[in-house]
Amino acid sequence: MSERTYAILGTGALGGFYGARLQKAGLEVHFLLKSDYPEVSQNGLVVESKDGDFTLPQVHAYSDVAKMPRCDVVVVALKTTQNHLLPQLLPPVIKENGVVLVLQNGLGVEEEVAQIISGVSVIGGLCFLCSNKVGPGYIRHLDYGHITLGEYDSNYHPTGTTDKMRQIAEDFNSANIPMELVEDLLLGRWKKLVWNIPYNGLSVILNATTDELMADIYTRKLVEQLMYEVADGAKSTGRIIPDSFIQTMLDYTVKMRPYRTSMKIDYDERRPLEVEAIFGNPLRKAQAAGVNLPQISCVYQQLKFLDARINFSPLAKENFQKM
Repeated sequence: MSERTYAILGTGALGGFYGARLQKAGLEVHFLLKSDYPEVSQNGLVVESKDGDFTLPQVHAYSDVAKMPRCDVVVVALKTTQNHLLPQLLPPVIKENGVVLVLQNGLGVEEEVAQIISGVSVIGGLCFLCSNKVGPGYIRHLDYGHITLGEYDSNYHPTGTTDKMRQIAEDFNSANIPMELVEDLLLGRWKKLVWNIPYNGLSVILNATTDELMADIYTRKLVEQLMYEVADGAKSTGRIIPDSFIQTMLDYTVKMRPYRTSMKIDYDERRPLEVEAIFGNPLRKAQAAGVNLPQISCVYQQLKFLDARINFSPLAKENFQKM
């Protein structure tokens, strides 16, 4: 059994699910929580999953990062809207020569982490997971769970598959979490955006679930057009996404259970949206290379309008403070 210790920053639908699976497999895991801390510290975590339900009656739960032990691997599972907290959260909990595993959506998130802390490895994880937090310490896993890992190097130069990537993959595989190792993290990030940009954006703007977007001929065509525009963005940074991958993502979504995307859940709960990481950063990368992405830009501008409405509402501020 691995002796690596894990810290989970952000024990929600994603961090809570993966952290719980790691603990269930016998690894030492420490969880940082906010509003869920009283419930989880008393009663642990509950996971309802298509792969089998389980409960962890006792977990290492903390409401203050200063009380957590330093760990070998720190998993960043916060929404990117909370990344302004990372300069305070990361330094106290990461061991020297440790690993920061960034399980977040969007582009450029590893760059942010690398600027905050030195002397550690930064690995990006692209999660293909349908999971929701349905109550304090209660996670419902609907489908999938696969993670693609790639190590970050300056300016996203491809690193190949590194020893630390393989070690983390071994730990997650022991928890029955499928892992794929990629040599080029930037290409992996763009591939994830092929799905995230159309479905997260349109689910909010059109008030629709993934199955509804795919059932209508007009929205399905729009999804496909946005996917091809993501491929144009990737090409502007020297990364090629084949047409076959886009078709795979369309087929994959048709077969999914009806799903309310993470951005749609945030919007419905009046929480800040991850607009900059998922839309703004890719647009700026492409524009820096002289490439315009007009349809993605249109979605981005609409989301910025809707996000501003959320951010200025009293309920949104209250919900954000509880996260």
